[in-house]
This record gives sequence, C-alpha cells and structure tokens, in this order.
Amino acid sequence: MPSLALTAQQSTPQKSDNTPLTQADFADDSPADRYTRLTNADYRKVAHELGVDVAAIKAVSKVEGGSKGFVEPGKPTINFDISVFKQRIAKAGISAATARQQAPIAFARVNTKRYGSYGAAQYARLEDASKVNRRIALESTFWGMFQIGGFNYRQCGCRDVEEMVQLMGQSEAMQLELFARFVKSTGMVKYIRKHDWTGFARAYNGSRAVGTYSAKIRKAYNSCK
Repeated sequence: MPSLALTAQQSTPQKSDNTPLTQADFADDSPADRYTRLTNADYRKVAHELGVDVAAIKAVSKVEGGSKGFVEPGKPTINFDISVFKQRIAKAGISAATARQQAPIAFARVNTKRYGSYGAAQYARLEDASKVNRRIALESTFWGMFQIGGFNYRQCGCRDVEEMVQLMGQSEAMQLELFARFVKSTGMVKYIRKHDWTGFARAYNGSRAVGTYSAKIRKAYNSCK
C-alpha cells in the first residue's frame, strides 16, 4: 500500500482543473488493495480536479459512497433497478410481458438465498436482463460505491455505458473519479465548493430525506477538517 504521507506536490496531478483524471493518475494503487480502499492521495487528486477542499470531498464520499466499491475484485457493487429497466425498454418498444418471459430472474425479487449474497443476486438479475437488451440493462443499473446510474454515462465523461462499466471495474479510485466527473458536469460541484450541504443533498438525492443527508455530510465534514 502506498504511503499516505505524500507531499502536495507529489500527490497532485499536473493537469488543469478542466482535465479529467484517468486510471494512470491513480497508478500508485497496487493490484492487491485497489479494490478495497481510497487513500488520502486519491482524495487530494480529485479535490484538486474539482477545486474543492479535501475535507469536503472526503465528507461527501463518506456519506454518499457508504457502500463498498466491489463485491469481489473486478466486479463493482451494483443495484439493478427493475423500474428503470421497465421504463427504458418501453421507450425502446419492448413490452414488459415479453421481457418478463425472456428474463424472469430480472423481474423477480432479489434472491440472496439462491445466489448466496446480495451482490451475486443482483448480478444474476443484471445478466438475465441483458438477454433482453444488454445496453438498457447496464443503463438501468446503479454502479459502484456512489451508485451512479448507468444512464448517466455521458455525465461521467464516457462515450457509452460499456466504457463506464469498464472504468467502474478498475478501482475505487476510478469510481471516485467518475463521481467527480458526474458532480462537475451536472453542476453539483458548486454546492460542494460552497459547503452548501442542503443544496447538494437535494441535487444528488432528490427531495428524499434532504435534512438527514445534509446533516450527515455536515457532521462528516466537521470531522474531516
């Protein structure tokens, strides 16, 4: 594991604030641990890219990225959303009845008993939904520790959802980078810069539990300063 005691010059990428980072910028990750943790250097790199203080990106990450990034090496944490899938196949002219016949597992409840874990059960649903339409299935899934919807691939700076999925599988550091691209492209970064946690919670999570989320981020920020 790389040392966390890097100087600002060593840990800050030599890029303009408008240039997204790539996996090469996180080359200090070792194959053994890149799936399981974020380093202080990772946070500093992304904070530099977004123009925010390190404590702010740590706080948001702690609350919004609460889940682990991977169910196993190379397989990001996912949540396949059947409601999103139904909406998107309907727009593609595929009936729910036809899709259900082709992919009964995707339409069933998450079956942890059958598949051994929540993560494995979700992957079973995704794989089944892919029989109907792989692109729509991937776009109907929420990916990584920040649970970004696949339909947001453009906001993450990706040419298509396949690229987003591939990047999500590289490391938690790259998942953090995709989150940074997302909040930057959607304008949510302005709330992080101003430490407007209520505004950020509302923009990121919708109107659901704004007070709860903003209070958690505020508390996390104070502890990270």
